[in-house]
Amino acid sequence: MSEGKAERPRVLVLASDALFPHFFPERVRARLGEVGEWARFGGREDTPELRKEIARSDALLTTWHSPFLRADMFGDGSAVRLIAHCGGELKARMEEAVFERVAVANAPEPMARGVAEMALAMTLMLVRRIPQYAEEMRAGKTLTNEYASVGESVRGRRVGLVGFGRIGRAYARMVAPLGVELLVSDPFCAPESVAEHGARLSALDELLGSCSVVVLAAALTPETRGLLDARRLALIPDGAYLVNVARGGLFETEALLAELRAGRITAALDVTDPLEPLPADHELRRLPNVYLTPHVAAGGVEVRAAMGAEAVEEVARFFRDEPLRNRVTREMLARMT
Repeated sequence: MSEGKAERPRVLVLASDALFPHFFPERVRARLGEVGEWARFGGREDTPELRKEIARSDALLTTWHSPFLRADMFGDGSAVRLIAHCGGELKARMEEAVFERVAVANAPEPMARGVAEMALAMTLMLVRRIPQYAEEMRAGKTLTNEYASVGESVRGRRVGLVGFGRIGRAYARMVAPLGVELLVSDPFCAPESVAEHGARLSALDELLGSCSVVVLAAALTPETRGLLDARRLALIPDGAYLVNVARGGLFETEALLAELRAGRITAALDVTDPLEPLPADHELRRLPNVYLTPHVAAGGVEVRAAMGAEAVEEVARFFRDEPLRNRVTREMLARMT
C-alpha cells in the first residue's frame, strides 16, 4: 500500500500530554502527517473511548504512558494491523496474545545508543575519579601537580561486558578507541560475533574475576534475575568498578549492599531493584561509593524524538508493503527485558 492520499492509513497515537511532545516534536508530527491521518488518545487506562478509537484505526503508535494492550481490545471488527512502539521493551506494554493478532515493531536503536553513552560516561567517571575530585574541590582541598594517583586511565584496562545485545554492541563500539581489553559474557552470542567488535567471549565467572570494570547490559529474564548473587559479586576484584545500565534485578540487592558496605567495590547505577524510583531513605543513596542516576540513560528528549521518528518510519514501511526493520515476534519476548 502506498502513502498516497487514496489509501492513507489512520494512525492512533497513544501518548500522554507529558510525553507526546517528547516523542512527537513538530518535525515527527509532520512526517506522521505525510504517512497517514492520525489522532491522539492521551489517557493511560483502558476505556470505552479508547476501544472506540482503536476500532477505527489501522495502526497504533505506543509510548511509555500508553494503556496496557490486551488481545480482547482488538475484536473481530478491528482494523488494526500494526503496533509500532516508541522504545525497546514490550513485555510490560501488551499481552503476548496481541502478537498473534497484529504485527508489532519497536524502535530500540536510539535507546541503545543513549544507554551505551551513559555506560561509557559512568565508566570514565569512575576510573577518572571525577566525583571524588569534584567533592575535594568543593571542600577547598588543594592539590598540586606533584600529586598523582595510580589507575586513572581506561586504556589498558580489562573491561567486562555482561550482555551483548544492541546496548552491549553499541558500548563495545564506543569504548574500543580507548584501548581497553574487552571481555563479553553472553550465552546467545557466537565468539565470531564478539570478535568482530574487537572483544573476546568469556565465561561469566572468568569475566567477573579478571575485570577491573564490569558493565551490566543484559536483559532481565527469569534466567538472569539475580545473576550477580553473593558468590559472583565476591569474584569481582577489590577496587573494581560496577556499572549497571540494564535492570536492577540483575544483581541481588542485599548481596550488592554487603559488598558496597565493605568498601570493596564502587558502583554507578542507573537502575535499582525492586523499587524505582528509589525510596528517599534507601541505603544506596547514602553509601559514599555508590553513584546513582534515576533510570535516565535513555531518557533524553533527543533520544525520545529519535524513537518516535523511527516508529513513524515503521508505520510508513508497513503500509508500503515493505519489511519492518524492527519487527518483534512472540518468540523473541523470552530474551527481552
